[in-house]
Amino acid sequence: MAEAGSTRLLHFPAATSEAITSVLVVPSLVNQSYVLDLSEESSFMRWLAARGVEGYLVDWGRPGDLERGFDLTDYVAGRLDDLFESVRAASDNPVFVLGYCMGGDLALAIALRRQADVAGLAVLATPWDFHAEDEASARGLAVTAQCFEGQLTAFGELPTDILQLLFCMLDPLLGYRKFQSFARMDPSSARAVDFVALEDWLNDGVPLVAAVARECLGGWYGENDPARGAWHIDGKAVDPTEFRKPSIAMIPARDRIVPPTSAQALATALPNCEVHTPQTGHIGMMAGHNAESSVWQPLETWFRKTVGNVKFCQ
Repeated sequence: MAEAGSTRLLHFPAATSEAITSVLVVPSLVNQSYVLDLSEESSFMRWLAARGVEGYLVDWGRPGDLERGFDLTDYVAGRLDDLFESVRAASDNPVFVLGYCMGGDLALAIALRRQADVAGLAVLATPWDFHAEDEASARGLAVTAQCFEGQLTAFGELPTDILQLLFCMLDPLLGYRKFQSFARMDPSSARAVDFVALEDWLNDGVPLVAAVARECLGGWYGENDPARGAWHIDGKAVDPTEFRKPSIAMIPARDRIVPPTSAQALATALPNCEVHTPQTGHIGMMAGHNAESSVWQPLETWFRKTVGNVKFCQ
């Protein structure tokens, strides 16, 4: 599939005789995309493909020399716009856009830009109102990030270790709790194997280029730009109230990374949004033992229902 700089578009063809639809899947910029395809036994992308949903997964890769000069407009209006066009050209089906975590914000931005061509939007554990639950902590994260301005200037990116430190501040005891749980598992069980694979993924993070780090940590966490209508892509505000196509928001009830109140703010702003609150955590919605029943199956149902309406309207 398409490639540009460090970014690749990974194709997961529908395993059925006829695809019901196509979906462009946008992950976060700060984690590797393979959490959505963790293994043959635990893969959101392969699960969808087996049920007739043709998937196209954005693999951002590690920023290279070109990407170190990027801001979010370059990623959305440049990179994502081109990838969406590649999917649209390759598929005879309506194209949905799905975003996970920070990827949901990027997915919203590209869906607004290409609204005439998008069948619908799915946002999974996507933050929007960064001050909804704990404004002081969000502003504190932004202030702490300013201490690393020297790193941004010298290297053009914020290293993975510093990013992990900053996000650890959001829930300092998360690591303690999850390893307590791991200690109670049978080491040979499928859950223990998945836990280790997930920890390997968590420790295989991606640096955040300087302009994006300033935009997200300072603008999103510090100033709450998205919820204030002050986040712009290519000079235009990213305004969810302007998205008129169908949308679905998955808001994990036990999310410790994106507070449910933050994600709910986006769902409320979207005019035609179906909301689900699965009993999972942030990462559990993609790699947890009940991810399939509580997240993946409702998404497949929504795709089928929505694409039926799209085809009817056509």
